[in-house]
Amino acid sequence: MRPLLPLALATFAVGTDAFVMAGLLPAIAADLEVGVPAAGQLVTVFALTLAVAAPVLSWLLSPLDRRTALQLALIVFIVGNVITALSPTYTLALLARILTAAGAATITATAASAAVAITPPERRGRAMALVIGGLTLSTALGMPLGNLIGSIDWRLTLWAVAALGIAAAIGVSATMPKVVLPATSLRARLAPLRQRKVLTILVVTLLVMAGHYTVYTYIGAVTADATNGSFPQAPTMILFVWGAGVFGGNLIAGHLADKLPALGVAVAALVASTVLLAISPLMVSHLIVACVWAAIWGTTDGMASVVQQHRLVLIAPASAPVLLGLNSSAIYLGVAMGGGLGGPAQDWLSVTLLGLPAAALALLATIVTLAEGRADPAKAPLTSAFRAPSRTGR
Repeated sequence: MRPLLPLALATFAVGTDAFVMAGLLPAIAADLEVGVPAAGQLVTVFALTLAVAAPVLSWLLSPLDRRTALQLALIVFIVGNVITALSPTYTLALLARILTAAGAATITATAASAAVAITPPERRGRAMALVIGGLTLSTALGMPLGNLIGSIDWRLTLWAVAALGIAAAIGVSATMPKVVLPATSLRARLAPLRQRKVLTILVVTLLVMAGHYTVYTYIGAVTADATNGSFPQAPTMILFVWGAGVFGGNLIAGHLADKLPALGVAVAALVASTVLLAISPLMVSHLIVACVWAAIWGTTDGMASVVQQHRLVLIAPASAPVLLGLNSSAIYLGVAMGGGLGGPAQDWLSVTLLGLPAAALALLATIVTLAEGRADPAKAPLTSAFRAPSRTGR
């Protein structure tokens, strides 16, 4: 447990950095003397750099032991945030966000692969849940706290994120053992990419994340009827319960993935996501109902994130850094796709109905997963997924 906590703190810092900037755009735009759309490119370039760099850097750093790779990534991440906080111009801030994203891209995949390497196979699901939980907990705590700090000065938020990175680096250096993955050739490391199952899992991750973030990106507008006329912190409360649900879903999925076939857990999470998104128009007009719905919806999101990564690691543990890097790319591309879809979708339907196209994406992800399970002759029938626990979780 002890070595996993700094890994969770590192992913918490990455998640806070990735999502908090969106709430600071007006202040950033005014300070750097650019328009809000231009300031928004700081968020876009961070997400795109992370998506592109994650698999590339994971491959380049895979020969290093996991502790050294994580230390290097955290140093780049810290330096990038410090430069952003000190940037006097928009151009320098933009370049600093690219540097920061390069460090962030390596942190998530390296932390997850390190957790796999230092944990016994029967506990890998729970270990990954704890590490990934840092990333998802950032949406519940990091984002609101970052915005609160940023209301004083947006640069303070970047200093706070850099401080989290420093704390994580100290923790990794003090508690994490030196972990070297089995020596394999580049061809062997990339071999899983030729498997249809790997590509299917990555496509499903992209689809389901796009579905969730079609709604989450615009959650303030979606729940406006529930929060208008209530107390000022009502929108933050909805974000908090959603993030708490995601964190809980991480832990639940980690436990189930260690006990049950991962395919069955994945399908259960995807079906639940589809239903929760589909009924969202009925859930967002009353604050209490919206909070309960958001907590359960967040749980399904958190379950999907963990079980998809767990399935990738089961396929090829030695290639975990590359596969988890690709999975990070799929997650952030899905986040960007969801935000991009949700905006134009509001031209032809009410914002409260965004859950319907989101549910369609989640349903497609479910169908693809079911088809992949039936196409694999080595896979036991899906109906046995919850009746016969498997030692491998497959």
